Amino acid sequence: MAKLTINDIDFRGKRVLTRVDYNVPMTEQDGLMIINDDTRILATLPTLKLMINSGAKIILTAHLGRPKGERVPSMSLRPVADKLAGLIGQPVEFCDQCIGQAAGDAAAKLEDGGLLLLENVRYHAEEEANDADFAGQLAGDADVFTNDAFGAAHRAHASTAGVAGIIAARGGQCAAGLLMERELQFLGDELEAPERPFVVILGGAKVSDKIKVIDHLLEKADTILIGGAMAYTFKLARGFAVGDSLVEPDKTGIALAALQKAAERGVEFLLPTDNLISRMNDGAWTDPEVNSAEDIPDGSEGVDIGPESVARFCEVIAGAKTILWNGPMGIFEDSRFAEGTFSVAKAVCGATASGAKSIIGGGDSVKALNEAGLGDQVTFMSTGGGASLRFLEGKELPGVAALTDK
Repeated sequence: MAKLTINDIDFRGKRVLTRVDYNVPMTEQDGLMIINDDTRILATLPTLKLMINSGAKIILTAHLGRPKGERVPSMSLRPVADKLAGLIGQPVEFCDQCIGQAAGDAAAKLEDGGLLLLENVRYHAEEEANDADFAGQLAGDADVFTNDAFGAAHRAHASTAGVAGIIAARGGQCAAGLLMERELQFLGDELEAPERPFVVILGGAKVSDKIKVIDHLLEKADTILIGGAMAYTFKLARGFAVGDSLVEPDKTGIALAALQKAAERGVEFLLPTDNLISRMNDGAWTDPEVNSAEDIPDGSEGVDIGPESVARFCEVIAGAKTILWNGPMGIFEDSRFAEGTFSVAKAVCGATASGAKSIIGGGDSVKALNEAGLGDQVTFMSTGGGASLRFLEGKELPGVAALTDK
């Protein structure tokens, strides 16, 4: 996917509108909003430093939360400006508007290498509607548009697609930032012709969330490993009892279709052969035990893959040359039910150390790796959630399509 990147542009003296993903978790403490995790801010620093050193005048635009077109003080980006200034080691101006006279004046004052962060674009309902007039105001007098917000690239919003069209129409370039470039490389280019064996690990709650990913990857994978609650929909589809496990009874047909397609294409499709089950009593999990039977007893719920499945999955992962992992194997947030997810994480890191390329498709898989202290032992961790899934489905992302082709 050959898109223009910031390495292809001379930024000297140019006003650059840059979409970043600063949708960071925050909590209120003593009347102030405190950032709990600055990972998404840190991820943009290489792109920002390159543009700063190239003499760009950088106007940052981003969203935070879901204010639904209203000005919600707790969702202001002002704390992000302060955090970014500390991380990048230079002042970051902040404007409490993202369009209008105040935003235009703040942008006009920027010097080469300067940084300005505009207020939350989702304070305006026109952002998510991709309103042309709003996009025009947001674009302002920018000469160049850069997008480093892969996590928002699946949305055709004013700040991801609309501004790109406007700046391109007046002769400006629209380029991917370094983070966006890496996302496209690993989730796109690297998986087009993966080194084999190519093992896909999919977990999470719902088959409906991943079925299009499964269908697309059945064209490429050698083995697909299924864990998480979605495995119980496959179990139900095969005629077994699932107790009180989280399932989608109306999706058993597509689960069976996936199994059939795997068989037709010669793709090894592994489902758990045992599970850890538990019962919910008075809002708390009780009596966890390994269940090796095909049926899950009434009143019990599958909460993780079992030790036999862990061993089999890890054996397959150890022999892989390319690994894609998206979704946990169980309710890993509870330490009693984390063995499956953390064992898979360790196996993926072990395979990586032995020369495999490991690509983590965002969301809870990234969270699990970080909780296990293994985030730096894989090849690539995506910053996208919904964007990663849509891209892995083989779908075009509006925020990527809007960038200039090479």
